[in-house]
Amino acid sequence: MSRDTLSDLLRSVRLRGAAFYYVSFRGQWSAGAGAAKEIAHVVMPGCDHVMEYHMFAKGDGWAALDGLPPVRLQAGDVVLFPQGDRHVISSAPGLPPGEQRPESLLARDGRRPVPISFHEGIVDAGPMPIENADAIVVCGFLGCDLRPFNPLIAALPRILHLPASRAGGWVAHAIDQAVLESNERRPGGDAVLERLSEMMFVDAARRYLESLPEDSVGWLAGLRERHVGKALALMHERPAHQWSVDNLAQEVGLSRSALHERFVRYLGQAPMQYLASWRMQLGARLLRESSRIVADIALEVGYDSEAAFTRAFKRMVGTPPAAWRRAQAGSPRAESEDDSRRAKQLKVMPAARHSTSRARVRDTG
Repeated sequence: MSRDTLSDLLRSVRLRGAAFYYVSFRGQWSAGAGAAKEIAHVVMPGCDHVMEYHMFAKGDGWAALDGLPPVRLQAGDVVLFPQGDRHVISSAPGLPPGEQRPESLLARDGRRPVPISFHEGIVDAGPMPIENADAIVVCGFLGCDLRPFNPLIAALPRILHLPASRAGGWVAHAIDQAVLESNERRPGGDAVLERLSEMMFVDAARRYLESLPEDSVGWLAGLRERHVGKALALMHERPAHQWSVDNLAQEVGLSRSALHERFVRYLGQAPMQYLASWRMQLGARLLRESSRIVADIALEVGYDSEAAFTRAFKRMVGTPPAAWRRAQAGSPRAESEDDSRRAKQLKVMPAARHSTSRARVRDTG
């Protein structure tokens, strides 16, 4: 596997999480969860993609979704639904679910975890003493960006089960901590739950990567393959370098044709197509998180001019960089301020800008 390409990608796509439900079950129980895309605007506004997860703190149960066999869950297990599928968790397979809409529950207590009791099919938004519960589950959501580029989500399965037996010892402590924070409502508890959710997802993704069969394909499998993984690491570490298939192949110790073939096999696209996509993701992050002018961002991610970057960005994202930044920020002033900064900076350092641009690559789209 490459140096830390997975962390690099996760930072870029803004992974973020939260725990919204602390659920106590008794007797026979079954709870349904809608497709994440149907509730994303309520549970995590502004996220491109939302995934639900469940941490089993006590007892056992089952997780099921259409088209796949149900998965047995025990205390200490974590189950995630990376594609955002509608699903059911229950005390036994095949029980008809009761579905609680998140709009009403979140409205009761803002965005803090809501205690819910399930007792023989009856739903009550209120705490049940831990000793009276047959099962306790901490449920929540993880959000991330899909656009312009996030190859990780497509590489994950519809259901991702992290058994307690395969999880690191810290996961059990994390579940206990999630129960504690959900019940005690101490200052900073929301932030603790968010970080625990994110750590749990990263650990689950890593363990899934480690368990992939040798003949697997996809971004994670490519990350693990020696030559493709090294090529990915190089492009992530030096995105503005003047890469070509030839010099990238030389760096990883393959022929040009062999590198191209392996990229297409694992990632479904050629090396330079991947590089262009990764540059757009980096550019989008800089547009969102900084006030730098578009020309500077273009140079930072490997384009020799603002025009070349703008053409590539619009081709992939559908809107020019300045318009995309304005939409992300929700500010009508963004483009005019960007133009003003560009004009000022061009007056101050035109020589340095032209000197730098000659070292950058041209539009790779």
